Amino acid sequence: MAELKLMKGNEALAEAAIRVGADAYFGYPITPQSEVIEYLMAQRPEERTGMVVLQAESEIAAINMVYGAASSGKRVLTSSSSPGMSLKLEGISYLAGAELPAVIVNVVRAGPGLGTIQPAQGDYFQAVKGGGHGDYKLYVLAPASVQEMSDFIEEAFDIAYKYRAPVLILSDGLIGQMMEKVFLKDQQKRMTNEELIKKYDGWATTGKTNRDRNIVTSLDLQPDKMEIKVNKLIKKYAQMEREDLRYESINCEDAEYLFVAYGSSARIAQKAMELGRDKGIKVGLLRPITLFPFPKQQLFDLADQVKGILSVELSAGQMVEDVRLSVEHKVPVEHFGRTGGIIHTPEEIIEALEEKIIKNGSVRHHKTRESSIL
Repeated sequence: MAELKLMKGNEALAEAAIRVGADAYFGYPITPQSEVIEYLMAQRPEERTGMVVLQAESEIAAINMVYGAASSGKRVLTSSSSPGMSLKLEGISYLAGAELPAVIVNVVRAGPGLGTIQPAQGDYFQAVKGGGHGDYKLYVLAPASVQEMSDFIEEAFDIAYKYRAPVLILSDGLIGQMMEKVFLKDQQKRMTNEELIKKYDGWATTGKTNRDRNIVTSLDLQPDKMEIKVNKLIKKYAQMEREDLRYESINCEDAEYLFVAYGSSARIAQKAMELGRDKGIKVGLLRPITLFPFPKQQLFDLADQVKGILSVELSAGQMVEDVRLSVEHKVPVEHFGRTGGIIHTPEEIIEALEEKIIKNGSVRHHKTRESSIL
């Protein structure tokens, strides 16, 4: 039954996976996302719903188990943190190439390398630029609260099956470890094998029925056929941009300056926005909820209004490149970030806005989208 609880982000995500009727979870413990598999093991969902929870021998094994379960049409997910995600990338590329629905969670920690177990947002490039090999993209959801950690599981599965594609939830150690009140939805029933066959028999390996066999693979050695497959993926990603872009706009109506931030950085930037408004600085916040699709047109339009944009990230500067591409040099775009697991403060963000943009003035480049290629 639905209930309100105080939970960690990782725990809320795990409980949501059970309640949404997921069939299986395959993972491997790594800080700061270990609570996901620990919570699932403690809850014994095989007794509650029949959900399989298995600790694989490695991240590579886990993502290939996901591939196998997804091939049969089952609702399956995995989770990891930054170094573990690097090991999963080959399997994620295979999932995209084979057009298999699955949910993947990355609770990001600071790097590169083993780095530290503290929160960061340095996996943005890996998440939105493909990450693994080949021409593919992931639909990427970026939660900014424990409630969204819970809600995005169901939404991620919906998107994954709508497009027959892997979906990534890009969290971080701050959102995963913090505790907030979360509203948990009612338990949903897992789909029966008969229901699954009826719904997904057109592509899933549901057993031989009155049809030709279904072959699940990302391999095609004939170049012309492989190009057709890639073009199909490209059309799918364009449809995501048209139909499933998500963002939040806060105090942008009268904004003269703009913060762009996602996830935990957006929470801190929102407080910085309030501090700025108290000082008489009309600053707004655009929070991308989907990192792909990215709110390019919204930023392009806001660039006609604001004097400058500050991209706020827990990284050395990654999303800032997409912000600059979106506004096409109409206004100055600067970056402010902390690395190594250090979390920026609202005061630091306001100081960065004043120092990098307001103090230096704002030279506007009146460039249209049509002329930007010149």
